[in-house]
Amino acid sequence: MVPWKQFAVSNPSLAKVGEGLLFQYGVGLAFLATIRKDGAPRLHPVCPVLSNAGLYILVAPKSPKKWDLLRDARYSLQSFPQDRPDSDEFYLSGKTRVIEDPSISESVFNDAKHHASKDEVLFELLIERVMHTKWEGFGTPDYRPVHAKWSEGME
Repeated sequence: MVPWKQFAVSNPSLAKVGEGLLFQYGVGLAFLATIRKDGAPRLHPVCPVLSNAGLYILVAPKSPKKWDLLRDARYSLQSFPQDRPDSDEFYLSGKTRVIEDPSISESVFNDAKHHASKDEVLFELLIERVMHTKWEGFGTPDYRPVHAKWSEGME
């Protein structure tokens, strides 16, 4: 698993598209999938933060997603849909890690474009795979997805 910076160096064009889709509304908006204790999926809206070339989420101390990620660090993150019928999609998955370094926490908190609270738990999203889906031929019989993919170790 790699941090956002390493992914962005490996595939700058895909990282730029992803950043544009994750932050298309100014504030980061995405859906985070985690794994519940019983193994079922759980889906949460989150506000990702790009700070010091890392991708992070801040999680409320009593949030079920906090307990999910502490127990099983696997996640998937999907960008919010665009406000049009043929909207692009951006997806990434990997594992999270808790960040306890006060200097990193302060930097992420300062870079957050949403209302964040100092008591939130900071997780970095480490990346294993990424996919951008662009839709072509909207409104025609040839309507189809076109995928650009990246995975760790892929150059």
